[in-house]
Amino acid sequence: MDLVIGRVVKAHGIRGEVVVDIRTDDPELRFATGTTLRGRLARGAGDKEFTVTAARPHAGRLLLSLAQVSDRAGADALRGTLFLIDAADVSSADDPDEFYDHELEGVPVTTVAGAEVGVVESVLHLPGGELLAVRTPDGREVLIPFVREIVPTVSTEVIVIDPPDGLLDEVS
Repeated sequence: MDLVIGRVVKAHGIRGEVVVDIRTDDPELRFATGTTLRGRLARGAGDKEFTVTAARPHAGRLLLSLAQVSDRAGADALRGTLFLIDAADVSSADDPDEFYDHELEGVPVTTVAGAEVGVVESVLHLPGGELLAVRTPDGREVLIPFVREIVPTVSTEVIVIDPPDGLLDEVS
């Protein structure tokens, strides 16, 4: 299973730099100069390896220079590329409040009152925040905002939610 550590948002400048949304707690290690990154190209074009030649913070994101990209056209072609690592290479066991997406997939979800909601299918990372995609026993998908106010308890055994009115209502 793969974990996303970053996503190319756009090209920056004319020398082939790319702007990357960071999806890792350790960008200094994952995007260090000399590191080889596995990139999953957008639109199903497969995976390709890239070597980081420079990395610097920029407006809450990261600017990367890659050995394989030398101009703006090459950087533009990488828009949407996901940088990935193998899930087997990481564990969140050191911090009880940190979880990787793959550790939450398949975990049952209940309400604070004990009602069964379903099972986590995936964690979605969207510009507005993270969502838990939960499959209910009747086969519906419910998207639950992954914020402490709605998801007060998270473990790899069970996720407990305190849903606001209407969140779990069926759509007619």
